[in-house]
Amino acid sequence: MTSLSTPPCPDPSPGHAPDGGLDRELERERAHHEASRAALTRMTDDVTEQVVTGEDVAASGADAEILGRHLRSRAKEMAGLPPGPLFFGRLDRADGQTHHIGRHRIAEDPAAPPLVIDWRAPVARAYYQAGTQDPQGVLRRRRFGWAPGSTGAPQELTALEDEHLTAPGGSGPSAIVAREIERPRTGPMRDIAATIQPDQDDLVRSDPAVSLCVQGAPGTGKTAVGLHRAAYLLYTHPRRIGRSGLLVLGPHPAFLSYIAEVLPALGETGVRQTTLDEEIARGPVGAEDGEVAARVKHDARMAGVLRRALYGRVRTEVAEDLAVPDGSYRWRVPADELAGILTAVRDEAPPYATGRARVLARLVRALRERAERRSGTKGAAWARRVERARPVTAFLDAHWPKATPEEVLAGVLTAPGDPALTEEERAAIRWARPPRSYRSARWTAADHVLLDELAGLIERPEGYGHIVLDEAQDLSPMQCRAVARRTAFGSLTVLGDLAQGTTPWAARDWREQLAHLGAPGAPVVTLTTGYRVPAAIVELTNRLLPHLGVDVPAGWSARTDGEVTAWPAEGGLFAATAGAVAAARETEGSVGVIAPGDLVGPLRERLAGEDRVTVLPPEVVKGLEYDHVVVVEPAAIMASGPRGPHRLYVVLTRAVSRLTLVHAEALPRWLGLG
Repeated sequence: MTSLSTPPCPDPSPGHAPDGGLDRELERERAHHEASRAALTRMTDDVTEQVVTGEDVAASGADAEILGRHLRSRAKEMAGLPPGPLFFGRLDRADGQTHHIGRHRIAEDPAAPPLVIDWRAPVARAYYQAGTQDPQGVLRRRRFGWAPGSTGAPQELTALEDEHLTAPGGSGPSAIVAREIERPRTGPMRDIAATIQPDQDDLVRSDPAVSLCVQGAPGTGKTAVGLHRAAYLLYTHPRRIGRSGLLVLGPHPAFLSYIAEVLPALGETGVRQTTLDEEIARGPVGAEDGEVAARVKHDARMAGVLRRALYGRVRTEVAEDLAVPDGSYRWRVPADELAGILTAVRDEAPPYATGRARVLARLVRALRERAERRSGTKGAAWARRVERARPVTAFLDAHWPKATPEEVLAGVLTAPGDPALTEEERAAIRWARPPRSYRSARWTAADHVLLDELAGLIERPEGYGHIVLDEAQDLSPMQCRAVARRTAFGSLTVLGDLAQGTTPWAARDWREQLAHLGAPGAPVVTLTTGYRVPAAIVELTNRLLPHLGVDVPAGWSARTDGEVTAWPAEGGLFAATAGAVAAARETEGSVGVIAPGDLVGPLRERLAGEDRVTVLPPEVVKGLEYDHVVVVEPAAIMASGPRGPHRLYVVLTRAVSRLTLVHAEALPRWLGLG
């Protein structure tokens, strides 16, 4: 590995002074970047011009609308690319070809060889996978060092690093990649297109038709892998995935804000990113469940309870024949034939609304057969008139009545009686004061999950082409079913860590969780190599794993740095926290203060006005990261309920450089910090 840098590189590799040859090489690469920038500008202008021209193209209404939508989408995508370097790597191949690798394809014109290859293109895969043991036709891999926060100005290209894959003896780790991974971060999450590791790349480019589960230790990049897999699928299968859409589900709004810029930076702007609660919401949450009621409502048995409550409205016993007047005639369908129609449709187990429509269609068909035997062919107008006939609608409403999720759930919660639940469980979910009508009911967050289940039973929802589901270990069986309904004809990327399960119903085994998600055969791939969390912090948190009751391998870090400090609160907890934050702010990067919920408000007041500092409770830090984390009273977090140890594990692993434990109570003994 040859690392080369020139001023103003903020962190040049030691021992590699610039020379004339390096200066010329840097100038050539800067010139290529400027040529690429000019080509990108022309591409953007061309697309904008096509939008204007396309508005005047003579075409059918549908064709013109499709063309205009495509052109406007492309123009928006091109114009919305964030400023920054246009390439981060280069491949010199044995066949004489040279490829610059970046986030987007750039060419002088569509038929010309590209100046920059999209990182997702097949030819770019060697950039991530080639090595001295398997060069894959690559002579040299070059990485570019850009100044932090670079806008892509030529002078901000400050370093080169060449790896000669056919040279004897192999190469050491990349200094440029290490600097990029370890660079202090403020603001939202960045993409990792420049630093994807081989094991991550395998997952990113995996078969889109196959669902995938990634069990990832903290700092292994599982979230980044999921987002980059989404970008890869949209690039390689735009029609298949784009037609049905791609959905990213995160655990909470703060997490979504943190990851919001990753996909747009990769050129993918049409992706829905939301939480599961928002995805299934049918209105505001107006009430709160007790602990026992919430557990019952999230239990998988509720799926059967709801199905039986809904289909229990169907009555297949018919006491009388159906007589439908038609002018001077009266067509009659015998009771046993009506019962046969109802029973056959029920046994087919269609969605409830589809079943009602099938009963009506078969009933009309039975009447049509009788009418046509008597007086010849009957048209569509006759069928519509019969469908609206009072005896027909009355029969249908009596035997397969219309249903709404709210109406059915209100019945269940007013008088729960399903034998699948114990008497205590039925009492826990029973409304103490039933509302006058289901229309005035105040629903809890768990009720929304049940309403979504019923909505899916009544009318099958449209699914997505692919769903990326992060922090999946925290979903209940009923929440998993909500996700599964939305990917019935698509695939899933399931991301999580069983050790970080903090909800009362958190999964302890991926096989069971994947079955609830409708992907029982999905492979489970484990990531254990951490690239963001340093060794000192990983070693500390690994000591907590035996206390979590889950079978996951310990993680290890590719970084040898990191710092863990215990900070006794001898002058009071708030003063000690303020001191720890002041010390943290002397270094670069973001500072996260994580404290038990009752301390968050006072600490926010105490630390108001401190830049780069965020104060949060443990419940909302999952998926986030900070350069320096100050944990206030670890023992209190550890003791905060049955999932307290898991919650502390999450909190400790949010730090990517330094960790400070402020404590008035004694620290847990297993920490080994005195």
